[in-house]
Amino acid sequence: LQVDLWQPSSPFYIVEGTVTDVRVPQNVSRSLLPYLQQANIQYTILISDLQKAIENQTGLRSHRNRRSLSGYNYEVYHSLEEIQGWMHHLNKTHSDLVHMFSVGKSYEGRPLFVLKLGKRSRPYKKAVWIDCGIHAREWIGPAFCQWFVKEALQTYQTDPAMRKMLTQLYFYIMPVFNVDGYHFSWTNDRFWRKTRSKNTRFRCHGVDANRNWKVKWCDEGASFHPCDDTYCGPFPESEPEVKAVAHFLRKHRKQIKAYLSFHAYAQMLLYPYSYKYATIPNFSCVELAAYDAVNALQSAYGIRYRYGPASSTLYVSSGSSMDWAYKNGIPYAFAFELRDTGHFGFLLPETLIKPTCTETMLAVKNITLHLLKKCH
Repeated sequence: LQVDLWQPSSPFYIVEGTVTDVRVPQNVSRSLLPYLQQANIQYTILISDLQKAIENQTGLRSHRNRRSLSGYNYEVYHSLEEIQGWMHHLNKTHSDLVHMFSVGKSYEGRPLFVLKLGKRSRPYKKAVWIDCGIHAREWIGPAFCQWFVKEALQTYQTDPAMRKMLTQLYFYIMPVFNVDGYHFSWTNDRFWRKTRSKNTRFRCHGVDANRNWKVKWCDEGASFHPCDDTYCGPFPESEPEVKAVAHFLRKHRKQIKAYLSFHAYAQMLLYPYSYKYATIPNFSCVELAAYDAVNALQSAYGIRYRYGPASSTLYVSSGSSMDWAYKNGIPYAFAFELRDTGHFGFLLPETLIKPTCTETMLAVKNITLHLLKKCH
C-alpha cells in the first residue's frame, strides 16, 4: 500500500505505540481500513474527503477579493508570485526599515529573496535569521514569516519591545526557502514536500531540503533513495537553495546570533541536537529561552507547545538546517513546528492563520529579547 506519511516524515520513525498520520488515495482506503481492523490497529479518520478540503482552501481564490483594506491580506495563504510582489512592494515603501536582496537562485532559476529588517542605527549589529517554507506543503510557515514582517512594521512606533528589537538587531527573513517546491504545491501537488531538482536515474524529483545540510549528512533519519520524502540528496548542499543559504550564513556567522526555522505541524519548539541524543554546551540558556517562549506562546490562546532537543522531542534526523546553524557557531538555533497536531495537518484553515501567527509572534519576540539579555 502506497501511503503519504504526514507525521512522522519517514517509516523509520514508526514504532509500536506511536501515532502516525497518513494520507491514502481513495481506492487504497477501501483495502486499508479492513486491514487495520484485522490487525487490531486503532485508527481515526481525521479528514474524510481531502480533495474537498483542498478545494475549500484554494477554490475560493478566483472569486475572492484577495486584497484587504490596507492592500494585503495576511489572513489568507499567498502564492509565490504574490509573496515576491509583496516583498518588492515593502522594499519600495519601507526603505527606512526594509532592504530586499537575493542570496542566489533555485534549481529552476527563481531568485532566493531575503528581507533585511531593522533600523540602520549603527554600522555593526547582531542579527537573527528566520526562514519559512523549507518544506513546500507547510503553508503556515510562509504565512508566519509575512506576519512577522507586518507586525514589525506596524508596531515599530508604538511597541517599545519591537522598537528595541529593530534598533538593536537586524532580522534576515526568508519567507519562502524552497521556492520551486512551494510553487509546485500551488500548481501541481498540494502535498509536495521536497525541492524540485531532477534525478536522472530514478526519474524522481526533489531532495528534502532539511536533510541536505553538511552535518552528519544522510545518517539516521534520512534516506538515500531519491524517491523518498526524506531523501538527503546526492551530496551535502547539492540543492542550490541550501548551498546559497549556507553560504550566506557562513559569511555572516559572526553577526548572526539566532537561527529560527518554521515548519508544520506538531506544536513543538525544538533545539539541537537533531542528529544525536546529547546535550548542547549552552543548554541552560537555550532551554530557558525555549521554556519562556513556550509559556509566552501559551498565554495567547492556551495552546501548549512541547519543547526540548529535537532528537528526543520529535525524532532523530541528520543533515538539518538547525543542527548545521548551531554547529557553525550560531548559539541560539530553533525549529518551530507550528499548529496543529494533525486534525487539519498541512491543510490548516485560513481562519487559523491569525491565532497561530499571533501566538508564535509572542514566542519569537521572547526568544529575541532573551538574546539581547546575554545569557551564554
